[in-house]
Amino acid sequence: MNIKKIGLTALAASLVSVSANAGSMSVSGGASMNVTGHTGEGRNVGTSFSMGNQLTFSGSGELDNGLNVSLSFVLDQADPGPSPFDSHSVAISSDGLGTLTLNGEGGGTASNAISATAAGNLWDAFDGLGTLNTVDFSTDLLTTVSAGDNSFMYTSPELADGLTLVGSYQPKGTNRESATGYGVNYTGMDGLTINYANTDSVGTTTANSGDNEVMKVSYVYGSFTGTISNLDHSTPTAAGNVEASSYAVSYSVTDELSITYGSETFESGTAGDQDAEITGLSFSYTSGGMTLSGSMKDGENLSYSTATVEDREQWTLGASFAF
Repeated sequence: MNIKKIGLTALAASLVSVSANAGSMSVSGGASMNVTGHTGEGRNVGTSFSMGNQLTFSGSGELDNGLNVSLSFVLDQADPGPSPFDSHSVAISSDGLGTLTLNGEGGGTASNAISATAAGNLWDAFDGLGTLNTVDFSTDLLTTVSAGDNSFMYTSPELADGLTLVGSYQPKGTNRESATGYGVNYTGMDGLTINYANTDSVGTTTANSGDNEVMKVSYVYGSFTGTISNLDHSTPTAAGNVEASSYAVSYSVTDELSITYGSETFESGTAGDQDAEITGLSFSYTSGGMTLSGSMKDGENLSYSTATVEDREQWTLGASFAF
């Protein structure tokens, strides 16, 4: 009789039993329907329809030693990977130690956790937009730092009133060094939120490696919210540098309805390039689990020159549902 095998089998069964009794599992989802139109020199192509769909599976439980362990993964048909599985992660946390997350896919860094501009990434409305004039705005105007797969993200417990620290680590890969990041979040003053982070930007060569520094400040006063942000991506090669500054002002008409005006300016590190500028006006109305939204965006010099073909407008209407 194999006593060792019996003991291990019994131990495995007991661990499964404890996990099942102490843990919980939940599923949440979202769906959307959208209509979009673009206009501009050589780009008057009418409207297009799109949809979004996503399911998030989450499980968590508390261990006998007081640690909380949670698992999350996402099913997303729009995921560009080889399967519909999107970001997935395992997190270990406690009130005294904070939260350590291992991201199997879709990992975050200290800087890209806050890298969306104050105006909400208006530039993304024109990213990858082909034209009848063979000009394609395929390069992201906002340069972020992604941790990629199998990377760590840490968030500290509250160290002082409203103060937390964050850190990220991306292990060394082929033709690249390891990358670390750090950041500070502060919400200790009523209505004020301050975020700052700096992360190594590690490319396949020394010339495209550098730093990604992000700052964002938001303040709520009554029905108004004002936000400013600045992102500075620097590399040893000037052509790889970009600075993005942005601001936004939101007004809550009611608890359900809000209106936002925002602006973004992108400055290239290449001598002679013109600043790319984008402005946008949007609204959002939420009732129950449904949100109706719409926006109008205007972009100029989208490839850093004053050519007429680089000026674009976009409008969107959408309905999203959470369940």
